Amino acid sequence: MKSNRRLKQLSPETRGPKSAPVDGVHELFGFLTTEANAIVAPIHPKAMPVILTTAAEVDQWLAADTGEALALQRPLADDVLRIVTKGEREDRAVAEPA
Repeated sequence: MKSNRRLKQLSPETRGPKSAPVDGVHELFGFLTTEANAIVAPIHPKAMPVILTTAAEVDQWLAADTGEALALQRPLADDVLRIVTKGEREDRAVAEPA
């Protein structure tokens, strides 16, 4: 019975704090991050998303036990990712290096 209550609390039909819930259908997602590689670090030094590049990695992520799935939590190789456009940095939440 307790587990059913937990599932109800995690339902995508209610979001927000308990004091002010927002009813409705909510599409939720999340993503796993890891250390930034050499391509991402100059733009976002704190982290980058984990990127799965093969069908085997997707299968591993979806079907493997936790330890095996979390082995995929690593930066993408530097030669696989490239910057296709650049612009003025807008995210000032991270202090600029001196």
